[in-house]
Amino acid sequence: MPHVTVVLADQAVPPYPEMLPRRRFLVIHNPVAGGRRARRLRAVIEALTQRYGAEVTVRATGRRGDAEAMTRALTPGAFDAVAVAGGDGTINEAINGLAARGPSPAGVPLGIVPLGTANVLAHELDLPLDPAGTAGVLALGAVRPVHLGVANGRCFAMMAGAGLDARVVERVSTRLKRLVGKGAYVVETLARLAEPGERRYRVTVGEESWDVASVVVANGHFYGGRFVCAPEACLTDARLHVCLFPRPGRWNAVRYIWGVTTGRLRHFPDYRIVPAERVIVTGPEGEPVQGDGDVIARLPVEIALSPWTLPVIAPAG
Repeated sequence: MPHVTVVLADQAVPPYPEMLPRRRFLVIHNPVAGGRRARRLRAVIEALTQRYGAEVTVRATGRRGDAEAMTRALTPGAFDAVAVAGGDGTINEAINGLAARGPSPAGVPLGIVPLGTANVLAHELDLPLDPAGTAGVLALGAVRPVHLGVANGRCFAMMAGAGLDARVVERVSTRLKRLVGKGAYVVETLARLAEPGERRYRVTVGEESWDVASVVVANGHFYGGRFVCAPEACLTDARLHVCLFPRPGRWNAVRYIWGVTTGRLRHFPDYRIVPAERVIVTGPEGEPVQGDGDVIARLPVEIALSPWTLPVIAPAG
């Protein structure tokens, strides 16, 4: 896997507090991003090295699964933090790589350089999107324990879902995402809405079950960027929030989408949020389950809280 090490050990840097624990960074990024995103990453690295005197090792992914393999293979003590430069899908890979290291991955906190289409986890953590702010958080930010969800053995940070959103995630064009960003999801949503037939899913929490048109299991309150499905969901709360969209049909799907994008969803009388620690979702066998914007499982799926928390770098205070 290609990598480059950037060290500015002899360069004078401004004074900084004695308690600056993070000096050695592994930055994992996807070079396919290119253009403006690559320039933003270079600016973050320059800020880390020149302002904070950091040593930064950059490793580029070459194919799907590389970010997971890189974090899985980390040498203990080699880095003070791993920063993932990319979107929620690449971050999800890194999280699963850290999860594979065992039940106590607290030795290496995860940092984020937001370069994705939606950056949902970055918004949830209230991370700055500018290079100087990003570098400042990586070097000086607080480490917070974040609860994760697990869907059939695969971890997710923000949400998992079955139904329309999962089918859109499975089919959306990567090339179109690079060209038009979130517009690619609009195009694919229209295509999925045009599909004939109705699909139903059974969601079970404890002794209760519901038949729904779609379900989103939220771990944080943001969805698809800065939209909100579960206002009370929080990464530091050991609960999942099961968002139930009961009514089938194109009109209801459009109505729910309108509710999400306008912030009116919580006022819909048929919309329901159920707190849970464990959820079972069944439906058409083999249908996709999306997690953090990628397909991470297939129906039927069991979704539960991870038994451990992930240390994540967030703004101090």
